[in-house]
Amino acid sequence: MRARTPSSPWILLGPSLVLLVVFVVFPVGLAVYESFFQWDLLTDPIYVQIDNYRALAERRELLHLVWRTLSFSVMVVAGAMSLGLGLAVLLNRRGRLFAFARAAIFSAYVVSWVSVALLFTWLLDADHGVFAAMLKFVHLPRVGFLTDPNTALATLAGVTVWKITGYALVVFLAGLQSVPPSLLEAAALDGAGRWSRFRFVVWPLLRPTAAFVATTSLVISFQTFDVVRIMTQGGPANATSLFVYAIYEQVFLDLSIGKASAITVIFFVVLVAVASLQFRFWSASASARARGERRT
Repeated sequence: MRARTPSSPWILLGPSLVLLVVFVVFPVGLAVYESFFQWDLLTDPIYVQIDNYRALAERRELLHLVWRTLSFSVMVVAGAMSLGLGLAVLLNRRGRLFAFARAAIFSAYVVSWVSVALLFTWLLDADHGVFAAMLKFVHLPRVGFLTDPNTALATLAGVTVWKITGYALVVFLAGLQSVPPSLLEAAALDGAGRWSRFRFVVWPLLRPTAAFVATTSLVISFQTFDVVRIMTQGGPANATSLFVYAIYEQVFLDLSIGKASAITVIFFVVLVAVASLQFRFWSASASARARGERRT
């Protein structure tokens, strides 16, 4: 298909480019500009060069923030993908019982983040929560799910996985049901067992679906704010302070617009780096698969 005039592609791309500039390029540019100032919203901004970045780096606050956010994202993406795929394989069957199970699991995804955070704050209370009662019943030691710095981040990741597993389940189910039954029948006639059929027939066809689930789960993990704000407020000892919550703290609690802008710029760089790595990984996997298919 050839464009009628040289300007036709730009006319078609124009609306998207305008939205990209308004909602991405301009905000990022403004954050870069304000990151070189010290401003508390009450007095005039003071130009401080790179002092905001230097302050973040000197106290290793930035390094800890990046590490916590990446660790949280790895736990959320791995948990959502493995649980979503496992449940999709288990529940990809006809029958009212399986339909009810699929609907029950997906229902968690449509519940608001605030409701989920309030529910788990009560369930995970170290003294009066349901999990505390269960541990006490089986004579296990008390665990501070939300008050121990060693467990708080993993606890929030578990709550996030519980919330979005229904979404991963539905997407993987759509991918499983798009696999041609004739391929599975042919593999079965060739003597392939269940595991072999999944590994060599189903999984290669599910790779694009898995890439989509991984990408969207990664985006959700980087956007996490409500559960942190309601369940831990970034504590204990900043153990659950992620990028978005750290920006909120600097703006609304510390009134430090320059430092919040510096964190925003670094957050954007980390997002671009992670997205690039993820894109290269899935592109390399697709290329390797294509080379393997050509050889056969």
